[in-house]
Amino acid sequence: MRQFFIFCLMALCCHTSTMAQTTETVTLRIIETSDVHGSFFPYDFINRKPKKGSLARVSTYVDSLRAIYGKNLLLFDNGDILQGQPTCYYCNFVKPEIENVAAKVINYMRYDAETLGNHDVETGHAVYDKWISEVKCPMLGANVINTATGKPYVTPYALFDRDGVRIAVIGLLTPAIPNWLQESLWSGMRFEEMTQCARYWVDYVKKNEQADIIIGLFHSGKEGGITTDDYMEDASLKVAKEVPGFDLILYGHDHIQHQDIITNDKGDLVVCLDPSANAYMVSDAEIKVTLKAGKVRGKQVTGKVVNISELPVDERFMKHFQADIDSVNAFVNRKIGEFKNTIYTRDSYFGSSAFSDFIQNLQLQITGADISFNAPLTFDTKISAGDVTVADMFNLYKYENQIYVMNLTGEEIRKHLEMSYDLWVNTMTSPDDHIMLLNDEAKNDQQRFGFKNLAFNFDSAAGIDYEVDVTKPDGQKVRILRMSNGQPFDEHKTYKVALNSYRGNGGGELLTKGAGIPHEELDKRIIYRSEKDQRYYLMKEIEKGGVMDPKPNNNWRFVPAEWTEPAIARDRKLLFGE
Repeated sequence: MRQFFIFCLMALCCHTSTMAQTTETVTLRIIETSDVHGSFFPYDFINRKPKKGSLARVSTYVDSLRAIYGKNLLLFDNGDILQGQPTCYYCNFVKPEIENVAAKVINYMRYDAETLGNHDVETGHAVYDKWISEVKCPMLGANVINTATGKPYVTPYALFDRDGVRIAVIGLLTPAIPNWLQESLWSGMRFEEMTQCARYWVDYVKKNEQADIIIGLFHSGKEGGITTDDYMEDASLKVAKEVPGFDLILYGHDHIQHQDIITNDKGDLVVCLDPSANAYMVSDAEIKVTLKAGKVRGKQVTGKVVNISELPVDERFMKHFQADIDSVNAFVNRKIGEFKNTIYTRDSYFGSSAFSDFIQNLQLQITGADISFNAPLTFDTKISAGDVTVADMFNLYKYENQIYVMNLTGEEIRKHLEMSYDLWVNTMTSPDDHIMLLNDEAKNDQQRFGFKNLAFNFDSAAGIDYEVDVTKPDGQKVRILRMSNGQPFDEHKTYKVALNSYRGNGGGELLTKGAGIPHEELDKRIIYRSEKDQRYYLMKEIEKGGVMDPKPNNNWRFVPAEWTEPAIARDRKLLFGE
């Protein structure tokens, strides 16, 4: 008996020793969507046609992987989900009492975490606070600080334990929001610089949560954007490089597909993925973790951006949301008026256009301002002659901006326009030059399409007559001739200028870098803020007018005509095939 006991003890010791030597590999699959902008269903409610980008296709992709990875698949969304399609507008502002579809979709697809995006914040506290309460996964934003408590307004990070591996996901939001949005939309919040905040929370989850894997979920683009002494708008690669500890960074905001491997300051490799926008793609990463005696001994991270736009739609998903789809269709198909002629945003780049001037003139009519600024918010769209519906309003005005009126001097107005035209117009040195300031090749971003800069910053004006001399250097192209009512234009006089809230809050930096107004002074210049969004007022004016006949004001032009007219024809054909 004694010998048997000794034998059993020896066998147990050998087994324990073997266990201590055993290595195990845990495989995790990580999927990210970002900048979905209301693309929940495979239908474009604005243009009323099928749409390839859709969470209904992402659902198919995710479910196929869940069948393989089970609970070891983690699904994240990276913000900017509350704005973009009429589906969002309907839930946010028309029927705010119902559960937001943006929450219902996140919950149905069983997302594991979500970050706030700047366009989510743009909807205002009433909308996003309700949405946050309806979403059943953690809402992340480590650098979104509650000014009353000094702590994050939402959850700084989420933790997941999978087969002995502890995963921490830290969420960050671009701190540039005060440059775009009025303070009432983010009252009680401030936004910390991303690098320092990331460094703090990486250290925190290592020490206090014993995280084995650290993932960044950042609503901030690759690099650059608005850059001040205090922060960068797009700082995801900066964090990847300067903050050791991240194994994987999933990011977005800039609407451009990226997949990079960054070597950080410690010499470690960090996989960084951005799936572009509107649910055409997902970021897809695999993490293999080697465990020995319950401790992590090795990690291997690989990743790519996957196009899911050709995948079949998840029919169970569609059936689940059919009532929501029917409600939005009824909303967008309502007729509100008629247009006598078709108007195009593309005309806005080449001179005074019916599309832009229709908005300009309504801004002047609604506010009683002296001058109006407006830019094409969609690169190339149109509203056709005939019946105009609610859906058309989302092509007429893409974003939920308010209307502002600001006090600007004549000199500031000119300088604002100087910077705008410098963003979109080349300095011609011969008749054969391009008149447009173009990239060598089109970007993978719906906002760019061959322009060097973003078209939604290409402001033109109404209420003044002016010329843009493309042979002059930057800063000297704009010559304001007179007020459009025939009165003199005075650079020393103060005028009331109507513009959207994005611009009035400093968006595009035309008022700050261009006109030279300190950012902290902008708020003092605002003398009127509309209660509702600009699209609402435009829609009401069309309903009131019934039959509209939009025409260009013909209050500005490019000169000299003998150079600009053939150059416009060439560049228009290059950009639009005309």
